[in-house]
Amino acid sequence: MIKSMNHMSFTVRDLNISVPFYRDILGLKLISIAGRDPAFSEKVTGIDGAHLKIAYLKALNCAIELVQYLNPKGKLIDTATNNIGSAHVCFVVNDFVKMIVRLKKQNVEFASKDNCIVPAGPNKGRGVVYFHDPDNNTIEFISDKII
Repeated sequence: MIKSMNHMSFTVRDLNISVPFYRDILGLKLISIAGRDPAFSEKVTGIDGAHLKIAYLKALNCAIELVQYLNPKGKLIDTATNNIGSAHVCFVVNDFVKMIVRLKKQNVEFASKDNCIVPAGPNKGRGVVYFHDPDNNTIEFISDKII
């Protein structure tokens, strides 16, 4: 039986680019950056010659693992949200409008044309936007209250 969720993960091209985005722009707390033993990485991932460097960052109630494959280098895939196997993470934010303005000043690329209001379901009435990290992984912000 599943007890809880430990973390979610994105594979990234370069931790030197991704960590500052998640830490400085999104405001997550950096917990660690460390390499992984190649023999262990290969065993866990099933990828021959896998050599990983991993960053862990935390928000209030979740952790994000950013994985850089030092070997073998992966290829950029189309992570558009309509593609099967794509994923995204959603953060609840306060001061929703201020956060969007701040991200726009940081030249964050938004998928949403405008701040949208959820029309139905458990988040009805809350503001929501999609945007992308430096590797085009999708991130969603949803307001902590009805707008």
